[in-house]
Amino acid sequence: AAPPGGAAPPGGSVSAGGSAGAGGSAGAAPAGPVGLNTATVEQLDTLPGVGPVLAQHILDYRTEHGGFRSVDELREVNGIGDRRFADLQNLVRP
Repeated sequence: AAPPGGAAPPGGSVSAGGSAGAGGSAGAAPAGPVGLNTATVEQLDTLPGVGPVLAQHILDYRTEHGGFRSVDELREVNGIGDRRFADLQNLVRP
């Protein structure tokens, strides 16, 4: 029989596991989602796959377009592909 530990955590703690898991996997990231319209380069740099250069691209996009209306707009930023967007979409908010 398979140990219950493999199946129980995803089903047993969906809300707590979802937020704690996202925060934990990001390492030094803030507990909640990072606000794309308010974050500094340093805050964006804490996200997985985002370094200082990409963080600056995000700020530049925000400045040029008057902010992010949705997380989906992150796809328009130079350097954000489908894979990186998939990694970030649950860690950020407009």
